[in-house]
Amino acid sequence: MRSVTSVRSTGLLEGQVALVTGAGGGIGRGIALRFAEEGAAVAVHCRTAMEAAREVADRIRDLGRRAVVLRADLTDEDGCRRLVREAAEWAGGRLSALVNNAGVQPTRALPGMTAAEWRAVVDANLTSVFACTQAAAEVMREQGEGRVGGSVTHIASIEAGHPAVDHAHYSASKAAVVAHARAAALEYGPYGIRVNTVSPGLIAREGLARDWPEGVRRWQGAAPLGRLGRPEDVGDACVFLASPLATWITGHDLVVDGGVSARPTW
Repeated sequence: MRSVTSVRSTGLLEGQVALVTGAGGGIGRGIALRFAEEGAAVAVHCRTAMEAAREVADRIRDLGRRAVVLRADLTDEDGCRRLVREAAEWAGGRLSALVNNAGVQPTRALPGMTAAEWRAVVDANLTSVFACTQAAAEVMREQGEGRVGGSVTHIASIEAGHPAVDHAHYSASKAAVVAHARAAALEYGPYGIRVNTVSPGLIAREGLARDWPEGVRRWQGAAPLGRLGRPEDVGDACVFLASPLATWITGHDLVVDGGVSARPTW
């Protein structure tokens, strides 16, 4: 991962309060740190990875920014609403940005998949996005002192349009996440709330090249930029969408895949 000290902050998110779900590791960690580098106070959500989430919060504080760790099960609607409420209360009733990053990516062949397995992925990846967004929008609509509006960013996937074998439930859930953002952009736009998605390609993680060497080689060969993505690449996209640079962007899916989607399949 790129060192936080190697990034020259431009203060794009100075004064913002952000909630990042699933921020204990991987992509969520990269998003949370980039938000803090750009000036935001960050509520770091996790479900079970408390130690990892605390490490992220400590790094944010090392940057001179405020952070809090909040725990919630986002497959439960009440858990989603409580998480958003606790994040806003921690920040004095404010919430500028929500990044819906938490999710799961199990593998299961479609012919043998059960309805329970399907629902587990849909609840984790889609229903949580619906509930957290709805709760955050209620806060963003009326924050007091004339502050209205905010940004919501869902982490989708290039699999929303390019499904992989054994990922039917995951790909369908991410396609629905993209559709949800577009629908939410229509309905929440009048309140100054922008809703977008970021669709990453293959993002590096510890052990990936060892566990899936052939897939990593294929990806590197297919990517015009010749490398895997990094968590902070996704973080950069989320920072942009939450920043004043994107005040006229809503209902958009920003693909962050090193150019893989541009490659012909024939």
